[in-house]
Amino acid sequence: MPDFTLIGAGPVGTLMALMLANRGRSVRLIERRPDPRRTPPEHGRSINLALAARGLVALEHAGVAARVTPALLPMSGRMLHDERGALQFLPYGQNQREVIYAISREQLNRALIEAAADCPHIELCFDCRCLDVDPGTGQLTLRDERSGREYPQPFELLLGTDGAGSAVRSALSARGLLRAHDAPLPHDYKELTIPADAARPGGFVFEPRALHIWPRGGYMLIALPNTDASFTATLFLPRHGDPSFEALSDNAAIRRLFSMQFADAAAVIPDLTQQFAINPQSRLGTLHCEPWQLDGRILLLGDAAHAIVPFHGQGLNCGFEDCRLLDRLLAEAASGEQGTRAALYARFERARRPDTDAIATMALENYQEMRDGVRSPQFARRQALAAQLEQRFPARFIPRYSMIMFHPEIAYAEAQRRGAAQQRVLDALLSSPEPPELEPLLQQAGL
Repeated sequence: MPDFTLIGAGPVGTLMALMLANRGRSVRLIERRPDPRRTPPEHGRSINLALAARGLVALEHAGVAARVTPALLPMSGRMLHDERGALQFLPYGQNQREVIYAISREQLNRALIEAAADCPHIELCFDCRCLDVDPGTGQLTLRDERSGREYPQPFELLLGTDGAGSAVRSALSARGLLRAHDAPLPHDYKELTIPADAARPGGFVFEPRALHIWPRGGYMLIALPNTDASFTATLFLPRHGDPSFEALSDNAAIRRLFSMQFADAAAVIPDLTQQFAINPQSRLGTLHCEPWQLDGRILLLGDAAHAIVPFHGQGLNCGFEDCRLLDRLLAEAASGEQGTRAALYARFERARRPDTDAIATMALENYQEMRDGVRSPQFARRQALAAQLEQRFPARFIPRYSMIMFHPEIAYAEAQRRGAAQQRVLDALLSSPEPPELEPLLQQAGL
């Protein structure tokens, strides 16, 4: 029996398996989907990923950053598209190092799976669905998706890394061993592909070094670049009302919305209505779950424990940060600095929960900013003023977005606290007829 059984071989599960294997632990990694090295990628449901500093640090910690680097496309800021097609570029940070990276989920997962396949401590099991988890007997019930055969499988230590729809979490919830609540967003999303254009230099129809946003107040379209010069676009729209997915009842309504609101995007998606009909409309929400662990034998990680909406690009990065923290605690336990496994898992949850709660809240706030706030002249003024304060007080005033994206040494909860203090400073500066003294203002705000 392996030391650890992991349910879910997505990016978080596979990275955690690699970290465990690096410590000489034996791992069985179970995934309900087919082997991504042998099957074409699933299209239409996966929002492209934004890899930032927290995720990169975790990949480096696991020794697999070099495998992922060729698939990364740097994005140094947001490119805003208004209704007339005019463009405005807003840089993310103050220097060339402050960038985030677009990467397709399929490319990232394949790179990590290939690394896991090369590791003798990891056993990969694909087309294998987890139907049940019995903590009392230490048994899983699994089903071979190719044959339909169901069979038991013992486990010693179980990690649920199987995402927002976690089968491990569902099994524990059904037994009354944890409480899980999903707070749905009243907006859904649909993925669309903007193809490359061979007639253009490099093939990209838009600037490839930016995250493109069409902010329209109550809704938006975004697009992230891919290494094949295409873009993965995602439409975020209310389920009901006008405009809404419900109102897009026929091809004419789809074309009308895009021609009025996203004309430059519509012009480069030749099969817009066909994609709209084929690709699924998917839900968004924030998962609240307690506890994440059970008796030192079962632990939930990543989206299985704390799924968030994607509007800060931190779901992946947060999950990777989970892996790095757990690996550090396991290393401390191996050196005799910890007590029981149950105490270790409880310590992980206590340490991590304030940060995951904080990023869940900030991700929701960032949706409002992306679809509406960025359009305001006041937003640009605040951004410019924040940049000036960062230049003058680099150790004391790092904008909240930069703390989250570029400073993995600053915890999410601390970034949230400092961000609230920064808002008070910016409010005071923008509302004052005369420039106030900065030093007392920063001190009063707790910065």
